[in-house]
Amino acid sequence: MTNAQWFTLVGGLLLAMGLTSSALKRLPVTSAIIYLAVGIVVGPTVLNWFHFNPIKESALLEVLTEVAVLISLFSAGIKMPVPFSFAAWHTPVLLATLSMTLTVGMVAAFAYYLLGLPLGAGVLLGAIVAPTDPVLATDVQIRHPGDRDQLRFTLTCEAGMNDGSAFPFVMLGMGLLGLHEIGNFGLQWALVDVLWGTLGGVTIGVIAGVTLARVVWKLRGELHNKHELMDDFLGLGLIGMVYGLSVLVHAWGFLAVFFAAVALRQTELKLANSTQHPRDSRSVQEIKRADSINPDPEASPTVSQGSLVFKEHLERLSELMLILLLGGTLFFDSWSWRAVGLALFLFMVARPFSVLIGLLGTRTSWRMRGMTGWFGVRGIGSLYYLMYAIQHGLPETLALELTQLTLIVVSLSILMHGTSVKPLMSRFWRRSKQTSIPPP
Repeated sequence: MTNAQWFTLVGGLLLAMGLTSSALKRLPVTSAIIYLAVGIVVGPTVLNWFHFNPIKESALLEVLTEVAVLISLFSAGIKMPVPFSFAAWHTPVLLATLSMTLTVGMVAAFAYYLLGLPLGAGVLLGAIVAPTDPVLATDVQIRHPGDRDQLRFTLTCEAGMNDGSAFPFVMLGMGLLGLHEIGNFGLQWALVDVLWGTLGGVTIGVIAGVTLARVVWKLRGELHNKHELMDDFLGLGLIGMVYGLSVLVHAWGFLAVFFAAVALRQTELKLANSTQHPRDSRSVQEIKRADSINPDPEASPTVSQGSLVFKEHLERLSELMLILLLGGTLFFDSWSWRAVGLALFLFMVARPFSVLIGLLGTRTSWRMRGMTGWFGVRGIGSLYYLMYAIQHGLPETLALELTQLTLIVVSLSILMHGTSVKPLMSRFWRRSKQTSIPPP
């Protein structure tokens, strides 16, 4: 396709989505399904107007997916309605750690014994497809900072954390393949990739988020209306600085960005609760109510609230482009029984079982466990981990095999989870008493 044809296609798709957004909300499909369908039609499966080769373009796709995940993680962190506490966060923490580990292990066993992949490739594949996605799962995630629904909070918080908690398993798989140093008996991996990478990322994110919130609050208090701060730039700057610093010190930048956003938002709320802002006489309760209705960046006294709308627009644009490209990677023979079997095993066995085990001993209702077990949406994060491995020396034969498996897992997730999300969520809220997050 020429540049003019690409502009025409993307522009027409944007116009169509913008004009029919109200009608689409009533249909049992998500926007990602539409983007995937268009990509399949114009791609090699039907019209063959273009073919996107993810292996040859792995460097470009790595950057695109990396940016998309970072923006989505920041938006998810901003929407967290409560600060970190055991009462509110223990369920998503269990999902992002224990359930994540079980899912990686089960997929690795499936790949090793049934697909005939080397153990290292099986672990790497498990790490690629295990994390749930913060980009494509918008229909089951928190809608705004004032949303306190327990199910949406759990799924959003899990997606925010497990895009970072999966990285140690990516490195373990690469280490078993000889592409990364893990030390004798995996000691270096445990100390550096697991312990330091996790704690370092969380620490950097929290410190940066708290610091920015306090600096901006002080500046606005001192400057009054003499100088306006650019909330969009501040939000993007926080993402870039936190992620870059984390990567430089070998900590997990995805975790750092998510917790930076959480710390930024919660610190701003604490400051609003402890003192009246010189530019805004509203109480923190009024600010929260504004968040849940229609936040106005121009009138907002916080960086998080002021930058959220802009980040969500970037998130939607990245979703459109990446899923369109995903459709353009698929051929008829991409839908092999190996790939479809892996996807079905992941969705119907590994994910539900890992959620069941991870939430044993908690007070989570069985209905909510079932919904959480089903809506483990896979997407852009999985594509990023795959491109990361390819760019760090994954052998070509394994790269081709893992690419075919991952693309089908993501595509089937878009189709299966996308067509079921609206009817299942609607039925869940009709038949269940809506539960809220416990107060911190």
